[in-house]
Amino acid sequence: MTVAGPGAAIALQSVANLRDLGGWRTAQGAVVRPGRLYRSAGLGYATDADVAILGRLGIATIFDLRTAGERAAVPDRLPGTADLVVADVLGDVEDSVPGHMFELLQDPVRATRALSDGRAEALLTTAYEQFVTRSGAHDAFALIFGHLAQDGPGPVLVHCTTGKDRTGWAVAALLLLLGVPESDVMAEYLLTNDQLLPALAPMFSAFAEAGGDPAVLQPVLGVRAEYLGHALDLVRQRYGSIEGYFAGPLGLDASAQSALRRRFLVDGR
Repeated sequence: MTVAGPGAAIALQSVANLRDLGGWRTAQGAVVRPGRLYRSAGLGYATDADVAILGRLGIATIFDLRTAGERAAVPDRLPGTADLVVADVLGDVEDSVPGHMFELLQDPVRATRALSDGRAEALLTTAYEQFVTRSGAHDAFALIFGHLAQDGPGPVLVHCTTGKDRTGWAVAALLLLLGVPESDVMAEYLLTNDQLLPALAPMFSAFAEAGGDPAVLQPVLGVRAEYLGHALDLVRQRYGSIEGYFAGPLGLDASAQSALRRRFLVDGR
């Protein structure tokens, strides 16, 4: 459970992509406080041992970014210490890939046709646009960050299904607001390719055995710099800066933004 440095994975038996966001340094010399903010894939398949580790981390609040259908299909297993807050990012989007990823992959031959020749990349790029532009996403992220701006009872965990897109944007936006340089935010985001894709190896194998082309899964089940970069370009175009994004569609003013920095940053000297 010890975090070796920024981005270090925390190994669980059946929950992938779990890591502490502590340790990243801001441009002003502060450091993101370790042991306060975690991200992961969904907790529905967590073993008893996994739940016990989450409990020992002291996680007090878990933000579930999944749709109602995803939550009903695979409910979270929570440590007894944690409260659950639902922040459905894509509830108002009928055909978003992140919200229907595993449904799409049930028919590998059909999925191969639907995702090949650059279509997968286009679908994911559209999803990241929706994170930045749609009112339902604004409401969900405002709920998360508004909650985090308060003096909460303890560490928090943010997750969706695979913990890479909706969670990836939430984490990237917060780290940027805290002052972590964009290059480091991108590096943290891309860690998902190292920490999630190996856990999905059986899915790639089953997809191939059923007649699908596993190569088309890479842009869907992994993350790419272009996805996050596109979302950040939209933020700059529409709101001028990450502070403008928080203050504008999310409704979190300078006072709330300062509260987030106070909660999650410590002096790095």
